Amino acid sequence: MIESLHQYIPLMRWQDIVDILLVAFIIYRIMVLIRGTRAVQMAAGLGVIILIYFVAREMGFYTLHWLLGTALSSIFLLVVIVFQDDIRRVLTQFGQAPFLKYKVKTFQALEEVSKAASDMSSTKTGALIVLERTVGLNEFMESGTKINGEVSQMLIKTIFFKGTPLHDGAVIIQGGRLAAAGCVLPLTSNPSISRKLGTRHRAGIGITEQTDAVTVIVSEETGSISVAMAGRISRDIDPGTLRRILHNSFAPEETEKSWWRFRLK
Repeated sequence: MIESLHQYIPLMRWQDIVDILLVAFIIYRIMVLIRGTRAVQMAAGLGVIILIYFVAREMGFYTLHWLLGTALSSIFLLVVIVFQDDIRRVLTQFGQAPFLKYKVKTFQALEEVSKAASDMSSTKTGALIVLERTVGLNEFMESGTKINGEVSQMLIKTIFFKGTPLHDGAVIIQGGRLAAAGCVLPLTSNPSISRKLGTRHRAGIGITEQTDAVTVIVSEETGSISVAMAGRISRDIDPGTLRRILHNSFAPEETEKSWWRFRLK
């Protein structure tokens, strides 16, 4: 075996080594992006179907083999249909050049969000705040009321004050300004998400599965503060930690570090 290996090593070009490393990197990045999402379960199910296809051929189950073969003949179309949301998210992530860092016009908006979340936490006022990063949220803003106002602690608290017309929806902050309120967000369908989480938390996670936004959620029942990014949620954080997460998520020099510093569960 060692002799056979020595026969092929001289035939390898430097392009082959780079090729293998690139493929390995792409597979690794895809695994990182879909980790913890429903795509993992669906990929496992698809793998089981493919395995049954080959077993049926070896065992002589011709009808089953023909049926699965017919279905798998359109495997590319099947993958696109089943994984359309995840493919969109992966392509969005790949579309971001690694050297591009997230920017905001002002960090004052992040300070106001942190202060508002802290105050609403103490009064158990439910809130859902979405902060746009590189992926636009205009399609979700259309479901709400456009405001385009300066982000302030008082404005956020007024919007989420129980009884106001917009308190049940989400606030979207775009480019350092409060762009819209009362927005409807997609709910996560990830089966691994705790059943204890309500609609507000599921919407906060759902929007981060389709975009690279950061969401801040304040529980109406317990007053606890949560942050969601990339389809994952970190619960029961204190105001100081919230402030650091928000600044690290938008600061140019700290963006990459923040993903390792704050592990989202």
